[in-house]
Amino acid sequence: MTDTDTEITADLVRDLLEEQHPDLAGLAIREVAGGWGNQMWRLGDELAVRMQRMDRTPEFQLKERRWLPLLGPRLPLPVPAPVRFGEPSERFPKHWTVMTWVPGEPLDHGSISRGDHAADTLAGFLRALHVEAPAEAPIATDRGAHPKNCTDGFEYFLQAVVPDGIAADVRAVWDDAVAAHAWEGPRVWVHGDLHPANVVVSDGTLSGIIDFGDMFAGDPAWDLAAAWVLLPSGKASRFFDMYANADGAAIRRARGLAAMKSLFLMLMGQNGDRGLPGGKPNWGPAGRAALDRVLTGV
Repeated sequence: MTDTDTEITADLVRDLLEEQHPDLAGLAIREVAGGWGNQMWRLGDELAVRMQRMDRTPEFQLKERRWLPLLGPRLPLPVPAPVRFGEPSERFPKHWTVMTWVPGEPLDHGSISRGDHAADTLAGFLRALHVEAPAEAPIATDRGAHPKNCTDGFEYFLQAVVPDGIAADVRAVWDDAVAAHAWEGPRVWVHGDLHPANVVVSDGTLSGIIDFGDMFAGDPAWDLAAAWVLLPSGKASRFFDMYANADGAAIRRARGLAAMKSLFLMLMGQNGDRGLPGGKPNWGPAGRAALDRVLTGV
């Protein structure tokens, strides 16, 4: 259910297509499991409908509509491309977007077996993404901040999920990130939300990046945290060698942010185990594995 009590069903999706994009209404519609802020429906074999659900603002979809057509063509991995816009109506008072489907399996339901290839692929993708953004690019007010400005969130996650036996080690990683110099370069494009549900894999390696609703211009360390959050154990060093544009301070910030992201995944997993709204039971093990990699270092 959405916060407007409109149940999103296949019939609703088809009705909306018939009203606003009738040439697409005859395609098969299949629900995609997962999602939180938006709900996804497959549309035929090559498209998907992204329905605003828990997001209280259309900002995230509107960002994707504006910027993905500019960013996507120069990125070395498939990303969703908006092809049709659905506007709020009496039938459904929120935004929805028809986008290209990125084939593969989300990493939170899959795995990476070709670690070196995945590290090289992720580094190449982020090198291509992390270029100076135009002045009118969106700037994040929460994601994108220096770790020192995110301490309340870190402390909340730490208290919620971390066993006493490793709490001091996790806090040490965070304190080191807080002490690192801030990003001093130009604001670059940042995905902003790289975690296992927002990348897809096939043939044992990364094959696509999805959900750019949090994209912003700012500190690339928020994406560099993916070296620990996404890649198998022992591959962070190879990733940073291939990325080649991160100094010591950026790596320290990224490692601290990876610790916070890992704690978030663990909390979502814990919520899922308890049957709480929005909980993701399979995120807990992924988060704990990522935290173990963070504690190992680069």
